[in-house]
Amino acid sequence: MTAAMRDALGDLDPFDLPDWLGVLEVTWTPTSGVRSGHHVTGTLAQEGGGGALACDLLAIDEAYPVPVASDEVRKRAHQAWRHGQILLLAHDERLTLAVPGTSFTADLVLDALSRLAKAVGGSPERYTARLRIGAETRRTP
Repeated sequence: MTAAMRDALGDLDPFDLPDWLGVLEVTWTPTSGVRSGHHVTGTLAQEGGGGALACDLLAIDEAYPVPVASDEVRKRAHQAWRHGQILLLAHDERLTLAVPGTSFTADLVLDALSRLAKAVGGSPERYTARLRIGAETRRTP
């Protein structure tokens, strides 16, 4: 994570996301382990195929070696979280969920995805999370 990424985080409106996120069965699959650090990459996909969307988790309070987000973004992420919501950001055309903290646990991942489901007008019961436990990034062929 660099200062360039911090400066490239932009707001994302849930109404700009695909409609299927709010009405169909959705699975989030990480491409890195939830223990890999403050940035967990992944993908949201419709059950049965048909649609996919890059979706990352960003632990917004990580500050070493540089802060991953500006103070203003961190403040808004914490405020949204306190009110049962989640701040949706865009980075490199990827949906990025801003989550308070510096790392992830299984419960925190599930909570973030539940808040995403609600943000797009869907039900958390329609969302499934596949978790990769390790700390290493998965290699793609």
